[in-house]
Amino acid sequence: MTAGALSREGMPTHEGDLSIEGRGIDPIPESARYGSINRVFTVWFSPNLVPAAFFIGTLVAADFLQLGFVSGLLAIIVGNVLGSLIVGALSTMGPATGMAQMPLARLAYGKSIVVPGLLNWISCIGWDGINSVFGAAAISLLTGVPFIAALLVIVIAQGLLGILGYEAIHTFEKYMAIVLGVMFAILTVVIAGKAGTGIARADGFSGLDQLGAFITMAAISASFVLAWGLYASDYSRYLPTNASRSRIFWWTVLGLTLSAGWIEILGLLVADQAAGGAVTTINTLMGPGTLLAAVAMVAIGLGTVAVNAMNDYTGSLSLQAAGLRIPRIYSAATVAVLGFFFTLYLNAGDFLVKFENYLLFISYWIAPWAAVILIDWSLRRHRADVQRLVDFAKLPAGTLAIASLIVGFVASLPFQQSSVGFDIAKNFPGIPINNISSDYLHFADLAYIVGFVVAGVIYYVGAKAGAGRTEAAPPS
Repeated sequence: MTAGALSREGMPTHEGDLSIEGRGIDPIPESARYGSINRVFTVWFSPNLVPAAFFIGTLVAADFLQLGFVSGLLAIIVGNVLGSLIVGALSTMGPATGMAQMPLARLAYGKSIVVPGLLNWISCIGWDGINSVFGAAAISLLTGVPFIAALLVIVIAQGLLGILGYEAIHTFEKYMAIVLGVMFAILTVVIAGKAGTGIARADGFSGLDQLGAFITMAAISASFVLAWGLYASDYSRYLPTNASRSRIFWWTVLGLTLSAGWIEILGLLVADQAAGGAVTTINTLMGPGTLLAAVAMVAIGLGTVAVNAMNDYTGSLSLQAAGLRIPRIYSAATVAVLGFFFTLYLNAGDFLVKFENYLLFISYWIAPWAAVILIDWSLRRHRADVQRLVDFAKLPAGTLAIASLIVGFVASLPFQQSSVGFDIAKNFPGIPINNISSDYLHFADLAYIVGFVVAGVIYYVGAKAGAGRTEAAPPS
């Protein structure tokens, strides 16, 4: 029995249905489809109203970027739009197939889906931990309760949503779009008033060095929203088959760009004042002990639940996609529990930033992964027999797809910028990491573009030649 076959029933039937979703990776039948397309916007808007986005905005003042306000603003906008376009394209695959993103990736990857499936499962746990450090710190700062008690509140709330599943998450994100939207609107007024000379900040570099810094900042912003590509169709798979693809695409792009871009711009406004962590900086700007600071801490706590619930849900589906025979609800609970312990691990030592860098480093694989998915879907003329994807044992090897991903990732290494890359290049001089970017491109990070293009070209050429790929379309 496959993981998807463990729970054939247990699907939500309408908006607001908060019964437990027992269904796993099986395609959602057309008779069970429902929901408003407008909710695609809110499900991508709410989870990006988090301190991690604020932290990204403050990076413009870092020594390796030194971007002025105007350059930083443009880089944030460009990066968010480019990253969101890919997620929007992937989101349209949900109604067409009724499948979540990583299980659907079995079309191209076959049995080799084990690699990206487990990578994403691990990343979901990692992001759970990082987000929870911020959220628990905010709740602890607000209430005075110990960090572990605040963390338990967050993990229980997010874990419950992840277990309830698709509809509970959509419902929560819909209301949080209003609640968090109002809260952050208030915070925006206060932060904008304290921007001071930050708006007049000029670029620290000039010429090609300035361009390199601009491209790298755009890449950082793009990576933040691009990571949602691994989750994309998870939250559109219950929509009716005839749901407008263009509306799904643009609601996704708008939801991601407006939310992530908004909070990153807040960080940009006060980048010169961000002496401590994101939570500490926000609390200081609001005025410790004030009503505004309390509103900010509550917003951070709610935002953490909003984003981590999606990590738990998608992580559960990724584990099933990798071939593990575990019911979705237990898989979601496992992600939440492991995220809890990982948060404690992060909070116990001074290496949160280092681990964030490692997550950013391994996220370079997402661009080539997405290229393979999109090229494969295009070659299939946006249709496929997805029922054959449920049984892992009957999947093809997926050699072409995984080879394209690996080659694309390796090809991108000389074009990337990250502290991890520099550490590897320093300790292992023979590994060509950062060298093209650092020596010829004025430290511009083009890794995502290179990885996407190289993997896409290899997969396209190999697929057209019939190398290691299944049929391009379902039987007529």
